[in-house]
Amino acid sequence: MRKRLVLVLACMSVLGLAVSAHAGGDDNGPGEDNNHQGEDRRNSGHKILTFQTMYGVDGPFLGEANAIRDVAGDEAPWVIRSAKGTLGVNGRLRIKVRGLVFADDPLSPPDLIGKNDEAEFRGLVSCLTEVGDSVQTANVVTRGFKATERGDANIDGHVDLPNPCVAPIVFVLAGSEDKWFAVTGFESHEAESNEDED
Repeated sequence: MRKRLVLVLACMSVLGLAVSAHAGGDDNGPGEDNNHQGEDRRNSGHKILTFQTMYGVDGPFLGEANAIRDVAGDEAPWVIRSAKGTLGVNGRLRIKVRGLVFADDPLSPPDLIGKNDEAEFRGLVSCLTEVGDSVQTANVVTRGFKATERGDANIDGHVDLPNPCVAPIVFVLAGSEDKWFAVTGFESHEAESNEDED
């Protein structure tokens, strides 16, 4: 009887160790790493930004004088018909761009008004990040994506976001040079319409 009791207790002890190991064991065991990996996989679908409008470069944003986060605007004004996109914590950037073309403006090349002359558009994400005790700008760019003469493109790429990535701004860049055509933001024309009515 005593031998049988010792045998049962030994089996229970082995079973308890196996369950503990499967659950993750101590704080530094493999179970914790697995939990973090699972958490990372879940967080990979989280969005930092979702936007449905962008602002075409214009006015004082033209050129280098008022660059945004060290990114200069194009020398000629651009308009954008529509844009929407998302930026995930895993660095996936999607932007659906429609009608990003030269504006009808004296500063635009006359033969290119209403057209896009770039073969590709790129996406750029600008973050503020920590470097030691200071805050610095970190800009990361996608590869180029085909753009039509009508200014349509589907940007769907990955960027290596800094950690942390604070106050992100999304740009649409030229494919051939580091100048922006559109940026997250908007401009209301309601005030102009109201003035016309008066």
